[in-house]
Amino acid sequence: MLQIIDIKHDNVMATIATGKLQQQDIEKVHPIIHSILNKGLKVRWCFGKNNFEGWTINGLWEDFKMDVAHEKDYERIAMVVGDKKRQKWATQFMKPFTNADIKYFDCEDSISAK
Repeated sequence: MLQIIDIKHDNVMATIATGKLQQQDIEKVHPIIHSILNKGLKVRWCFGKNNFEGWTINGLWEDFKMDVAHEKDYERIAMVVGDKKRQKWATQFMKPFTNADIKYFDCEDSISAK
């Protein structure tokens, strides 16, 4: 599941991923991304994880398509993760799909991430 969190900035999108992300979870963020882009701004995404288990096949494919379509539309991505081992993996995984500045935060630093 991908829960969308309300943040009071024009170009910030915040989400928390739990369990396995499915296609419809990824599709929920499309309107938010386009709303930010329609304002002439770049997207800043605060992506939190809580008991995140990855993606279903359709969810992974949808996420890949979205990342490729918007690779130049992200300004910053703040990833709130608890496992430092996964930070390195996630960095390497995301680099080819975005020009955004990616920074990782421990769960204790989630306020700083936002």
